[in-house]
Amino acid sequence: MTMLLAGLASFSVFAQDVLIRNATVHTATDRGTLRNADVLVQGGRIAAIGSGLSADAALVIDAQGRPLTPAFFGGITGIGIEEVSGEASTRDVSLALGEGAKDITVRPEFDVTLAYNPESILLPVARVEGIGFTLLTASSTAGGSIIGGQGAVVRLDGSPDPSGPKVLFVALGSGASNLSGSSRAGQWMLLDQLVAEANGRMSADSGFALLTPAGRATLQRYLGNGGRIVVEVDRAADIRQLLRWSQKHALKIAISGGAEAWKLAPQIAAAGVPVFLDPLVNLPGNFDRIGATLENAARLRAAGVRVGFTQSGDASHNARKVRQLAGNAVANGLPWEDGLAGLTRVPAETFGVGDRLGTIAVGKTADLVLWSGDPLDVANVAEQVWLGGRAIPMRSRQTELRDRYLRAEPSAEAGALPRAYPARVE
Repeated sequence: MTMLLAGLASFSVFAQDVLIRNATVHTATDRGTLRNADVLVQGGRIAAIGSGLSADAALVIDAQGRPLTPAFFGGITGIGIEEVSGEASTRDVSLALGEGAKDITVRPEFDVTLAYNPESILLPVARVEGIGFTLLTASSTAGGSIIGGQGAVVRLDGSPDPSGPKVLFVALGSGASNLSGSSRAGQWMLLDQLVAEANGRMSADSGFALLTPAGRATLQRYLGNGGRIVVEVDRAADIRQLLRWSQKHALKIAISGGAEAWKLAPQIAAAGVPVFLDPLVNLPGNFDRIGATLENAARLRAAGVRVGFTQSGDASHNARKVRQLAGNAVANGLPWEDGLAGLTRVPAETFGVGDRLGTIAVGKTADLVLWSGDPLDVANVAEQVWLGGRAIPMRSRQTELRDRYLRAEPSAEAGALPRAYPARVE
């Protein structure tokens, strides 16, 4: 563990210019893939992309044709605000409020980024797998409202503050009906009232108000094409109502989940709404997912929808699996370049950090990953990750524990085993 901490300390302080030669550079831009290309990093940013580049005093790395990509998006997670899923004292992803319709309390001003811990052990676990940024979620699961609160993009470089603008989270459908009077129809009634309150069309003294003064001010910032609203929803009928409601109030939304989104692909594309889905959701696990299919991503993209990826399970502790999701989407008809974009450019642009992250282009932050092979094939690994031009230690608590317990062969000799093991008794 001492070696890991020392490595992390050097990562946070020291950096040098780097010239990565002879790489297969997947830019995630209109330039596409550049073969046998060089990428020069200076001052933590990408200074040049081309062939035969040279730079004095730069560390030169020969990629030998291996893939170089932007650092990946880890999905919509609780990395840094959820340490141990089973330990409540380490979970900060939701605001627990009243239960039942009579106790509905809406607090959109709740901001999970204030609890973000840049020293969480989950950060290096994700980083060594090529993950460079994630969107912190504010979950409605344990709350008293279909509005979970606000989150934002954070880079996993140890920076303590969000890198992007605030994002509001809303949960719809059967999974959130217990937060709206046990009816999904009640969700639209509540949402319309919340908009009326935020716009000042309903008095805070009416006796029926749901928002605090801070809540009204917060929600108002998301109206009229303000901040991004991420809506967790699966059923096609609910998505149809969502598109109508967002158009009515001029809202900038993104869909999370979207198991049946493919049924409304042309309408979603026309509305310019990105969809972040789990391509492995292919069975009717509940009544909102009856139309789930492995071809969801491919069908959406063919209609012109911007597609990104996020896990439907324990995303915080398994962010590494997000590239497996992209690989499965590609295996089921999504073009490879769109699979890469769903891990890089699409989330960066959707959540307000596309000017810095998500692509390999001159002037962008040098968040890069050199892979052993195709990054959408889980047989390959991240060989080196750079965040802001800094080479991160390719170690985590998991790799340290692995190495500790594999260090010595079982033996009766004293000291041959790690301290956790007793000496073998014959």
